[in-house]
Amino acid sequence: MVEMTIDSVRIGLMNRQMEYQYVVLLKEKEAERFLPIFIGPAEAKAILIKLKGESVPRPLTHDLLQKLMVTLGVSVDSIIINDLKSDIFYAKIILNIDGRQEEIDSRPSDALALAIRMETPIYADESVLEKAGIPLDQDKETGEPILQKEELSDIESRGGKVSEEEMKRLSAFREFIDNLDMDDFGKHKS
Repeated sequence: MVEMTIDSVRIGLMNRQMEYQYVVLLKEKEAERFLPIFIGPAEAKAILIKLKGESVPRPLTHDLLQKLMVTLGVSVDSIIINDLKSDIFYAKIILNIDGRQEEIDSRPSDALALAIRMETPIYADESVLEKAGIPLDQDKETGEPILQKEELSDIESRGGKVSEEEMKRLSAFREFIDNLDMDDFGKHKS
């Protein structure tokens, strides 16, 4: 497991019909690798409110869940982004209930909204990072992102070719990444 932090929530143009998609960017705590996860607008708002330190007049669903858990003496040990299948991320909420651990299946967006409220560590399984993680080392002269040596050798081992299936599977991520403003990286979003 790799510890992650919530770097920011972004909005990106996803297609020519001018549809927007929210993305939460998780950043590896000890490295420069990011994990973009597409989320809905309600979850984006719930995460952003806490990232910005704002309050709302009435509790949101995730605030209510936090209050119920605290009142019942349940703590959240961690959140784990544990799988990625057919472009869908999966997560687990690891609870501590009277000294025993329980794993609860969750959408990553809900797990992250809860994690930020409970101040809980967030982890991603290495296999998820291998599939969808984006290393963002930058060229010192151009500031452009560069591929890690491991990625280069993987591409070279296949003759420099990426399969059509891989391109199709990653197209949504690529389109979003191509539209990111690289000047924003490294700045805390608030």
